[in-house]
Amino acid sequence: MHKNLLKGKLALVLHAHLPYVRSASAGSLEEDWFFQALTECYLPLVKTISNSLKDKNQNPKITISLSPTLLSLLEDDDLKERFPIWLNSRIEILKDIPKSYEKASFYLSEFFAEQLETWSKIDYDLINKFAELQSTGAVDLLTCAATHGYLPLLRENIEAIRGQIKTAIREHQRLIGERPLGIWLPECAYFENLDKILINSGIRYTILDGHGILNASPRPRYGLYSPICSRNGVAFFGRDSNSTLPVWSSTDGYPGNPKYREFHKDVGWELSKEKLNNLGYEEPRPIGIKLHKITNKKIDLNKKSIYEPNEIKSQVRKHANSYMIDRKKQLEYLNRNMTVEPILVAPFDAELFGHWWFEGPLFLEEIFVQAKKFDIKFTNLRDYLKESQTLQLCNPSPSSWGQGGFHTYWINEKNSWIIPEWNKASKAMINICSSGVSKTSDIRYLRQAARELLLSQSSDWSFILRAGTTTELAKNRIDRHLKRFWDLIGVIRGDSSMTNRQLIDIEEEDSIFPLIQVSDWMKI
Repeated sequence: MHKNLLKGKLALVLHAHLPYVRSASAGSLEEDWFFQALTECYLPLVKTISNSLKDKNQNPKITISLSPTLLSLLEDDDLKERFPIWLNSRIEILKDIPKSYEKASFYLSEFFAEQLETWSKIDYDLINKFAELQSTGAVDLLTCAATHGYLPLLRENIEAIRGQIKTAIREHQRLIGERPLGIWLPECAYFENLDKILINSGIRYTILDGHGILNASPRPRYGLYSPICSRNGVAFFGRDSNSTLPVWSSTDGYPGNPKYREFHKDVGWELSKEKLNNLGYEEPRPIGIKLHKITNKKIDLNKKSIYEPNEIKSQVRKHANSYMIDRKKQLEYLNRNMTVEPILVAPFDAELFGHWWFEGPLFLEEIFVQAKKFDIKFTNLRDYLKESQTLQLCNPSPSSWGQGGFHTYWINEKNSWIIPEWNKASKAMINICSSGVSKTSDIRYLRQAARELLLSQSSDWSFILRAGTTTELAKNRIDRHLKRFWDLIGVIRGDSSMTNRQLIDIEEEDSIFPLIQVSDWMKI
């Protein structure tokens, strides 16, 4: 008697993104963001996938979006050289940690050394490693908007959106060696007819939060469990909250388990001024050394217990088992109620796995291991579309996956002042690009102005202003890029001047998107 095979697949989608935080000097807060994410998330992620591919009993499939700003950081030679120095400085600090922390400090020191070894093995080239994983068929790499601009808020000037999308595609192809077919829309934010810009740029599929699919017109027959196709020809996958909440939820999700590492208690807040100065810091701040476990979410940070590494693997295994049991139950139910093969789409910020939830990469590793036991097959979005049946024709609903499900997190009393500034700058850019410049030398100024405009549009700064964290840094970033934009436009208009040295300084500091094309901003 033949076993009834479980129909349906599980698609994990990880969105890897950091804003453009390149700094000419070591020790900046923004640079620490990058190095911590590289240490805790990106390097462990590629190692997990690579190891799973070596196991004949596993068939890992995953979709990963790499934002163009993150790719630019991974490509930067100065950052590549400074990263081992950053890691070694943490290893040195761990040598002086009190003996009572010995198990936790030794475990973390070994973890840092492991990332150093991986970094060396891949010859400091994580981009190439991602491209290699895509070539195996296990990984489907998506792009994102160039600087993670929140696209619905740029829609007053459609050409500004086209500049975000086309710049991203060009940069992805330059660094990965292949044009992306899929895109992660920043914050999964969608508005009517955005799909027309996507399809005209060569994008074939993307992901929305659940209500973007469920409120589509007409309402999809299979809800979230089969992608839809818009009338302009773009396929849309919907986020399944049942597949994401056990991992994502800050209150009830796995990451809040008392045995897991406490994110908020960092040794950097407690170091002596001398040790901070040795690291190049003047004030206390997180440095990526966390030696305590959550213990109890309700107690003060100073009452947390020391992290116990020997408790972790069994706990991760239990959580992976629980997750896969629930996915199997979901697919069994869908099998009884659908005539097409269902798909469970589980999108996450990649940084959740390792940075926010230190044990996250171990969880991914474990669900790849357990998949065969539960007869669950993984897929990536590209493969699913290749194999799937005809999609239902529906127009998705305007939506986002941010708080409230629409656009309110990025347009409110704390950050709405930015939108007219973007619109004013975008109009100036479009007008100049459409009418042309009088001197060939002005093209150089215009190309840099395009970079500054894109950098000012990063949704990260709007998010920070709304959240109320490092708001001065966010405002300074927006103001700096817009000021540079207008200074460069002023030169082209003949209203102001700029020395060649001043231009070189701006180009060197904001040296992103070498293939940028000002024709992307010409009036449609």
